[in-house]
Amino acid sequence: MDLFSPVALGDIELANRVVMAPLTRMRAGASGVPNDLIVEHYAQRASLGLIITEGTYPRYESQGFVGQPGIVTDEQVAGWRRVAEAVHARGGRIVMQVMHAGRVTHADVNGGRRVEAPSAIAIQGAGHTEQGKQDYPVPHALTVEEAREVRDDFVAAARRAIDAGLDGVEVHGANGYLLHEFLSPASNQRDDVYGGSPENRARFVIEVVTAVAEAVGAGKVGLRISPEHNIQDALETDRDDVRATYGALLDALRPLGLAYLSVLHAEPAGEFVQELRRRFGGPLIANSGFGTVTTRAEAIELIDAAHAEAVAVGRMAIANPDLVERWVGAHPENTPNPATFYAAGAEGYTDYPTLQLSQS
Repeated sequence: MDLFSPVALGDIELANRVVMAPLTRMRAGASGVPNDLIVEHYAQRASLGLIITEGTYPRYESQGFVGQPGIVTDEQVAGWRRVAEAVHARGGRIVMQVMHAGRVTHADVNGGRRVEAPSAIAIQGAGHTEQGKQDYPVPHALTVEEAREVRDDFVAAARRAIDAGLDGVEVHGANGYLLHEFLSPASNQRDDVYGGSPENRARFVIEVVTAVAEAVGAGKVGLRISPEHNIQDALETDRDDVRATYGALLDALRPLGLAYLSVLHAEPAGEFVQELRRRFGGPLIANSGFGTVTTRAEAIELIDAAHAEAVAVGRMAIANPDLVERWVGAHPENTPNPATFYAAGAEGYTDYPTLQLSQS
């Protein structure tokens, strides 16, 4: 077993263990339909063991970024079908990250719709909208019935992703977005079945993931979490509470036999993440987070030491469409340009050179 050996994550067979992390790139325009540029971007990276798409919204209210793609309309489904076909034509595997932004959005981003969250608590700070930077609003606290409508939209989005030919879906339960907002005691101050105790705060995420798995098959479903990431006011600062909350979550999901668990945490080899891995009982994708760029040496070590089944890579996958080839041969890497991460057009998106171009 090494970084460049095959691995099965549930029903999904990977040629290697280098996974492209979900990376918001905001190139889908106002329609949210994957276009020629997006098709080319993902197709270029098909030699990675698995591509996890950028967070894709399952209902209009859940759109968190201007230019974010969706999986709501027939046109969006058709766009994703082109992406999947292009990746598969080059031998790749791709799953869709389904993401509800929760309170991390604004009416000037989601088409004038309400902003949804577990509790009516605003994030401190401002986000980018069509009208420039604006303070985040106080969100609408979902009722139990409304929360279950959101669950059903996750399910419908997953079905559409599979219908579009993607190999699976990743439920986004991380980084301060809606599902993470239910898990965090700072953003979830409910007193009903979805709030209060660690078990109650985990309940909605369990219901969403279980329903998605029942709809499309557990072997095609992954979950991403980011315990203790403390981003976007989804604070988790009490280790005992974090262990209880995520333990309840993973104990409940373990019997499903999900494809994988992706954990974003600064210490993927540490005792806490490895405890979560044991409680989940299935394949782990390790992601060491935003603080440092994942290097070839770190990725190799995580697999060689058996701390994970695969490693999620962000910035290096942006800058090197042929990252696996470069890492196999220990070749030099392109340097990512952060100024173009969230821009428009091909620059910094589809114009990074491959090794052949670099050496010619």
